[in-house]
Amino acid sequence: MSKAMTSNIETKKETAMTDLSVGIIGCGWLGSALAYHLKELGVAVLATRSNIGNTEELNSQGIKAEVLSLPADQALLNTHAIFNQQCIVIAITPQFRQGRVDYADKVQQLVESAKVSKRVEQIILLSSSAVYNGLSGHVEEASILDMSADKVALLNQAEQAVLDFNSHAQEVSNLPNDLNISVKNNKAYVLRLAGLVGPKRHPGKFLINRRLLKSPQAVVNLIHQQDAVGLIETLLQSELGGGIFNGVSSTQVTKKQYYQAAASALQLPRPIFEENELSSISDPKIVSGKKTQAMLTYSFVYNDLLAWLEHAD
Repeated sequence: MSKAMTSNIETKKETAMTDLSVGIIGCGWLGSALAYHLKELGVAVLATRSNIGNTEELNSQGIKAEVLSLPADQALLNTHAIFNQQCIVIAITPQFRQGRVDYADKVQQLVESAKVSKRVEQIILLSSSAVYNGLSGHVEEASILDMSADKVALLNQAEQAVLDFNSHAQEVSNLPNDLNISVKNNKAYVLRLAGLVGPKRHPGKFLINRRLLKSPQAVVNLIHQQDAVGLIETLLQSELGGGIFNGVSSTQVTKKQYYQAAASALQLPRPIFEENELSSISDPKIVSGKKTQAMLTYSFVYNDLLAWLEHAD
């Protein structure tokens, strides 16, 4: 392809992006990075946080934000301004460590509001590679999940709620023509993100308190914040009808190797692993990024996260 043709394609993509309006629900560490990036591209962005303090902070930094707290009264939620956006990115965290078990219910509420909206055409759920808990070896988007494993059932329930946004479009399109209903071209994507690293999330900083680490022979499955944002942008522009995609770099080293390198990069003592965890894992879990690379044709900025450790902040 010639440089002129490539330039024209890129120009068309940029123009298409500026025509979008994007709502980011749960605009935290990753959501904020996405909001700033989209704003730089000229995309209209509305963000939400669960309390007024965080929304005021976003507004002061030039990101339009409103409060949205979940769970909520469904009828009231349906009227929220976030559902006047064409694309919705659900970036809320499950809060499993805080003992919350209502993550799937929250996502379901958001999808129901999107369904009754006359504006929302696309939903992207930022899910987690933790949905593969309980599995070993190479895992991919089509892998059969272990619903008995910790967190998996709730993550899967949330994902299925979002994917149902596609079938809703099909149901509406089957209505009689004489009802004169405008049919939205709904698309729903699930992006299963691996462990996130990036600004203010250098893995070595977890070692400062000298905490004992588990599973030294497990393989790390990670993605940099910038590449997570890049994949979300790619999905926002995608002509695919929806689907599940893994967001993971090609870095495949053991947890022991990675955290030793992270400690070295910050000139910290070598990490200590629990002695009863030193036995080798015969078939560690490795999250595959092949489908994402093949179908989204996204080029990772930080595909080698060992090399990134040396220059990260």
